Amino acid sequence: MPVSVNDDPLVLVCADLQGEYLTPGRRQFILEGDAAMTRCLELLAVWRNRQWPVMHLKRIAQAAWFDPSSRLTDWIPEARPQPGEMTFEHPLPSAYSSSRFADHMSSIPKVRCVVAGFSLDETIVATVVDGFHRSHRYRVVGDAVACRLPAGGGAADYKPSVMNVIANFATLQSSAELIRASGAMAA
Repeated sequence: MPVSVNDDPLVLVCADLQGEYLTPGRRQFILEGDAAMTRCLELLAVWRNRQWPVMHLKRIAQAAWFDPSSRLTDWIPEARPQPGEMTFEHPLPSAYSSSRFADHMSSIPKVRCVVAGFSLDETIVATVVDGFHRSHRYRVVGDAVACRLPAGGGAADYKPSVMNVIANFATLQSSAELIRASGAMAA
């Protein structure tokens, strides 16, 4: 589904761009995280340049593998929220587990969100499905999202399988296609 100048404004949702996911040896390490991070930074630059709305999600789980007091849960420096950008901390996989996020999303009529970031198999899928059931529209940028490798192997099929599930609840789009279409919106 292409983006059009007549569509409602797009909100960029940066999911869990935290150091934990790019630190080798950590349980949540994302192998292809650098490539997804490059696309996330490109999208952030477009949104910031055009002064379009940006939301940042931050996982603050209380599990043993995810220590919220650790520096590894801090934002990745290049993607750190800037003044005027919204931030939401969520304790469970879905961003809607943050009452502030759920209330904010409910207050925006016809919101359309573009999602990029980490934790595709947790935060992103849970948020998109939760949002779908609330009639919120999501677009997931396939080359700007990443997930950790599954414990049992099958890494080559894992991300495509998760993306196939997400496609039932959101539109899938590449960063190049989205950036190209966003240029038409800004014109």
